[in-house]
Amino acid sequence: MTSPHRVVNPAGLAPPRGYSHAVVAEGGRTVHLAGQVAQDEQGRIRGDSLAEQFDTAAGNVIRALTAAGGAAEHIVSMTVYVTDTAAYREARPALRDVWRSHFGEHYPAMAVIGIVSLVDPAALVEIVAVAVIP
Repeated sequence: MTSPHRVVNPAGLAPPRGYSHAVVAEGGRTVHLAGQVAQDEQGRIRGDSLAEQFDTAAGNVIRALTAAGGAAEHIVSMTVYVTDTAAYREARPALRDVWRSHFGEHYPAMAVIGIVSLVDPAALVEIVAVAVIP
């Protein structure tokens, strides 16, 4: 998957793993995607593990972005909120495959932020993204 945006990973910063340090968004329409948790169509949280919930939440991000006329490669930044950062670190091997199933080898500018809780007490992860569609 090739992004139409320019990825910048400058010397002097640690090599990025699973994200890019900066993304220069080329001209287009900006789409701000609301935070997505692992809700199914009835609003119920799906999955017991962080990886299972990330899979559903990422699918929801892609579904909303596709409806807006975009695709995964148009995402320029992403913030992932997790209720347990240790669980996120432990889930990294499983998250690699989940990531690739939704985003391929595309890595936007990204942050993972540990928080106390999300609006739905059963939610373990919430994903917020911004995309620029050429």
